[in-house]
Amino acid sequence: MRIIHHLLFWSTVSLFLVLTFGQANGDFIEAFYFVTFLLPVALATSYFFNYYLVPAYLLTRRYTHFGLYFIYTLIFSIYLELIVLTIALIVLANYTYANLNPYSTNLFLLTSTLYFIVFLNAFILLIKRYQRNEHLLAKMEDSKKKNEREQLIVRVDRKNRALALEEILYIESLADYVKIHTTAELIITKEKISELHDKLPERFIRTHRSFLVNQLQISEFGKEELLIGEVKIPISRTYRKAVAEQLRVMT
Repeated sequence: MRIIHHLLFWSTVSLFLVLTFGQANGDFIEAFYFVTFLLPVALATSYFFNYYLVPAYLLTRRYTHFGLYFIYTLIFSIYLELIVLTIALIVLANYTYANLNPYSTNLFLLTSTLYFIVFLNAFILLIKRYQRNEHLLAKMEDSKKKNEREQLIVRVDRKNRALALEEILYIESLADYVKIHTTAELIITKEKISELHDKLPERFIRTHRSFLVNQLQISEFGKEELLIGEVKIPISRTYRKAVAEQLRVMT
């Protein structure tokens, strides 16, 4: 999906540049070829600035280095634009400077357009980073609230039943009901295992479509199964990677 977003962005930029340069002299075919020459410079500058300079220097508050390398990038991008102009002069204008699109010969306009694209891309990435951070904060807050809970409320025989989290060994899903195995008793409820998983903190691990275990109650574990007391709980291929990662953190 990320690749599609990039393709959409650069396709929109290319169309904008063709229309902008083409309206200067009415020759949109020439504008298309010129944009084709210019686009690699815009791509290289944008990705270098947004995916290297900003994360490596600006976001780490190394402002002096960021400013210095930004100046280098600006000089190098202008040099590349001059190469593009030279190619356009040879290929599109047949060595006649007057035949070039008036916009394409304006180096200040080219540089301004190039860095407008770079900063536009930076603004979009900034919004995405903000949304991602907001999502992570919300997820952390939700996880914190779950970890603060000491009980799980389940519906049993038309009544709400509070179960202490530390007493839950594992949860087993059967045909149309769920068994909650605790240290003291067996609880049967009509709730779905996925719904119970959403209510529980991260220490409760889904090992199988039919099993949810309390990480603190695990005595042994391997690649395909784990032990809670004397009970063997299977680890399916679907959940194997996630279980391994969480149990690795535990050890």
